[in-house]
Order: sequence, then structure tokens, then C-alpha cells
Amino acid sequence: MARRRTRDQLEIKRRRRHIRGASMPPAVLYFDVVSPFAYLLDALLRREPLPVAITYRPVLFAGLLNAHGHKGPAEIPRKRQFMYQYCVWWAEQLGVPFKLPAAHPFNPLKFLRLIIALDSRPDVVSTVFDALFTTGADPTDPALWQQICIDLNCPDAEQRIEAPEVKSALRENTECALRDGVFGVPTILVDGRLFWGADALPMLRDYLRTPSLLDSPAMMQAMRLPISKSRL
Repeated sequence: MARRRTRDQLEIKRRRRHIRGASMPPAVLYFDVVSPFAYLLDALLRREPLPVAITYRPVLFAGLLNAHGHKGPAEIPRKRQFMYQYCVWWAEQLGVPFKLPAAHPFNPLKFLRLIIALDSRPDVVSTVFDALFTTGADPTDPALWQQICIDLNCPDAEQRIEAPEVKSALRENTECALRDGVFGVPTILVDGRLFWGADALPMLRDYLRTPSLLDSPAMMQAMRLPISKSRL
């Protein structure tokens, strides 16, 4: 118990150093373009950027699901229906342009590799997201792919996404996400903390303003809450 208190005290001291003026480390945004919530998060960040630099890191959501033994939300029929309706409703509440693609889920590999081939720049990420979640197009339609490549001025996209280093970078990004404890997308990693989901953005903004936010007794208790009974 004393050892745990010592760890907690050291963590709180580290957080207080941020409050005294030290800058926050850069954030890492783990995302997959198959996720409508990742699109909504990107749209919100465009509207009001975070006060820290962000590294965009595309990952394969299916790889995270497989590693954790989870089903994706679109693999549970009623959850899938609710998720799509919720996204439509929430986008309207936010005033964010949103239109579900003609079919979902879809294979995101080409889009993820294209983003990586173009250095995972924020403008590239936003261009791909807008094409997938504001046009209502079929992600498998070659015309959509061609339009994205035109918009990104990337006529050699087909060759670039087949580069071994691009393919390996996507695998490495996904493995890195797993090492960081990521279990879903979108997730923003800041200062060792995970903020999962577009709806966690207000919490993240709060944390960036007040790094001691997660050091309260209630937050510390929540982090260390014991398990009473595990599922059989």
C-alpha cells in the first residue's frame, strides 16, 4: 500500500510540473478511416484544434479487435443500427457535414496506405475522411478512389500504396497502438493517457487545461477499482 501511495505521489508531482508551465508533449491520434466516429473527431479538430501538436497515426481497427478478442460495433446487428443512427443524430447536433457511405463497414486498407504514403498529413486525412463520410459514395467505387487521388494530386497512388515500406508502416502503427494500450478508434494518446472516442474530446480539452484533472481521489479510485466478478 505504501508503495502504491509513493507511485501516486510521484505521478501527481509530475502532473503539477505541467501546471507550473511546462508544455504538454505532442498528442498521437490513432484512427482508422472505417470509423465514422474518427471522421467526426477529425471534423471537430478542424473546427477547434487542440493546443498541442498532433501526430496522425493510421491503424487497422480490425487488427486491434483481433488482438483484444473483440467484435466490432458493426458485427452486432442492433448495435450497428444504433451506431449509424447515433452518428447521423450527433453530426446534426454538432453541425458537422455527414452522410453515411453507400455500404459500411468497408475495407479501409487502400485509404490507410494512401494516407501513410503521403506522410499522414492532417490535410490528407481530412480529404479521405470527407470523401468517405460526406458524399454518400460507395467506398469500393473506383470513381471515388480516383477522385481522392485527384484531390490529393497523387497520380501514382496505386504504385505508392503497394510499396513494402508503406504496408509495413501500417502494421507497425497498429502494433504501436497495441503497445500503448489502445483498444478502439479513434483514440488520442497524451502524456501517457488514452482518450477514446470523439465524445471524449471535451474531457481531453479539460485535461489539457488542468492536468491534475485525473489526479482527484475519485479519478484515482476509478483507475484502480477492483473486479468483483469476471465473466465466465
